[in-house]
Amino acid sequence: MRNARHRRWTASIVAAAALGLTLSACTGDIAEEEAGDVDCADYESYGTFDGAEVTVAGTILDLEADNLNKSWADFETCTGIDVEYQGSSEFEAQIAVLAEGGNAPDVGIVPQPGLLNRLAGGGWLIPASQAVEDNVDEFWSEDWKTYGTVDGTFYAAPLMASIKGYVWYSPAEFEEKGYEIPKTLDELTTLSETIAAEGDHKPWCVGLESGEATGWPGTDWVEDYMLRLNGPDAYDQWVAHEIPFNDPQVAAAFDAVGGYLKNEDMVNGGIGDVSTQVSEAFQTAGLPILDGECSLHHQASFYETFWNPEGGDDVKVASDGDVFGFLLPPANADDPLSVTGGGEFPVAFRDAEEVEAFRAYLSSDTWANNRVSLGGVISANKGVDPQNASSELLTQSIEILQDPETTFRFDGSDLMPGAVGTDSFWKGIVAWVGGEDTAQVLDTIEGTWPTS
Repeated sequence: MRNARHRRWTASIVAAAALGLTLSACTGDIAEEEAGDVDCADYESYGTFDGAEVTVAGTILDLEADNLNKSWADFETCTGIDVEYQGSSEFEAQIAVLAEGGNAPDVGIVPQPGLLNRLAGGGWLIPASQAVEDNVDEFWSEDWKTYGTVDGTFYAAPLMASIKGYVWYSPAEFEEKGYEIPKTLDELTTLSETIAAEGDHKPWCVGLESGEATGWPGTDWVEDYMLRLNGPDAYDQWVAHEIPFNDPQVAAAFDAVGGYLKNEDMVNGGIGDVSTQVSEAFQTAGLPILDGECSLHHQASFYETFWNPEGGDDVKVASDGDVFGFLLPPANADDPLSVTGGGEFPVAFRDAEEVEAFRAYLSSDTWANNRVSLGGVISANKGVDPQNASSELLTQSIEILQDPETTFRFDGSDLMPGAVGTDSFWKGIVAWVGGEDTAQVLDTIEGTWPTS
């Protein structure tokens, strides 16, 4: 039955590829080639399995997918479990269809709690084992556990994490021109206006294009401003729809962001006019900073990977390097540190010991340190040594997530119902940047919120 089920899942992926989906097939071959001699002491608790296989799918592609395979190479060697990963840019759109047809992978790496809720509501998910839950209770905060819980049932541990509110810049340009890192949102506005007035280039470069998910980088802007302008309580009320999407507080956040994204004087540095934000891929939008064609780019900590997309080190990410990042500042200099962020959750569609052994490993401090050491990512796992991170910025990011004084809020659109968070909110950003006014866009999004 296992082999027949694997063939059905693989056939579904192949059929998806025939429809034009972008796939990255990263099998255990990479792991096997690079495993070498392994000390299996850290893996004894997971057991040993003869010829077992676990299929995994998610949105992680290319270099990051290669590193994902490397991160569990020793686990494969020591347990005998072959982990087969398939990455697809259409995973989010396809996973519910595959689950409904009985063709889902054993494990799906879900990037949105809202999608996790939908899959749990469909009755397709296997609750997490006690080993997974024990790891989460030891290594993660209660908030993170809540994101993997639906109606009191715990389904998935967190995996990687990101901080969404970084502003990327060139340290050399800041030093040459005497720019200072802004300490408040007003100071950020003043800095942007100063750069615009100098006339060398537009201060901000922005890319909102992401295939079917086009618009999501704009939702990150709004969420950051919603948290900083209105505080965590209002943010939580907005996400839970305890205040409507067209509430004045939400409008204020949109309008503050609009001072940049809808302003021809502010965007789109090195790329074109305001309209080019919608056609410029988020992966490449920050690169004009390297050519001196813009000064500022708002994107998450994971954007570090895109400065060296081939995995090299030509672009140095450091406070004294080619590019670095500062956190979007608070509204007031004495406000507590508040950040938005995201993460992934490995959910299970098959109830089997090897699947839960694999998920227990992914929830451990061993896996988190292994993956962080490979570079380009962070984790909110409290067992991670921040010094294992691949850059100064990522070390700082881990320390921020581990700091009990940090106010952390998960990406709002990822928590909202899919009809809003991954549909009307994304589309609303595109329409808004395209010229629709704030009230019209917010009324439209509010009208899509499910009534039950």
